[in-house]
Amino acid sequence: MHPSLLWLIAGTCLCGLELFVPTALVAMFLGVAAFIMAALATILPVWLGLQVAIWLGLAGILAWMGYRFMPKRSPLDFNHTEAKALTEILPDRSGRVLYEGVSWRARCGDGVSSIEPNQQLHVIGREGTTLIVVPLYTLDI
Repeated sequence: MHPSLLWLIAGTCLCGLELFVPTALVAMFLGVAAFIMAALATILPVWLGLQVAIWLGLAGILAWMGYRFMPKRSPLDFNHTEAKALTEILPDRSGRVLYEGVSWRARCGDGVSSIEPNQQLHVIGREGTTLIVVPLYTLDI
């Protein structure tokens, strides 16, 4: 089997993998680099070590260029800080809140308040995928 056919198969599998398993475009960069290698394999010697080294270099360049030109986005927009409790949130447990139309895991920020369902909340922070919230009435002075 000619090396360019192997690179085409590898590129197709890697790009297809990106469709089913989100890998933050890593598989896509590897797949596109494999397609480029399929074209280069027709003119390069059949030294597999050289081809793999070029493929890894191409994938690195593509990843660097891709991530460099992707728009930056903030992990959490604190312009909208109000949320609504979907479930009860006890002081020592997590619950669910509705924040910007999406259900998030949340816990109470003061550690002593109990939050009832449908209560209006204020988002004060985030730890991973858990929002830290406090009841809105605690902020009224």
